[in-house]
Amino acid sequence: MTEKSKENEDRNPVKLFSMVLSSVPSLVFRLGGTFLRFRKDAQRAGKIFKKELIKQGIDKNTAEEFSKIYTQGSSIKHFFHNF
Repeated sequence: MTEKSKENEDRNPVKLFSMVLSSVPSLVFRLGGTFLRFRKDAQRAGKIFKKELIKQGIDKNTAEEFSKIYTQGSSIKHFFHNF
């Protein structure tokens, strides 16, 4: 096999596609785990934020609304809507 034919074989789009396709499930799994941890941390931060707002004298309804706005950025639906 010549050097040129070996380079062409390495650049074969089908081979490249199969390599990428085989790594997609693990990538999706890792990204899903990362997103779930991020979401959990954001919800925890939202609860702390709401508690601090109430402690500073803001009524519960307003604090609830502010905390919803605060945690809205961690929503994947919101993320893709604004993307």
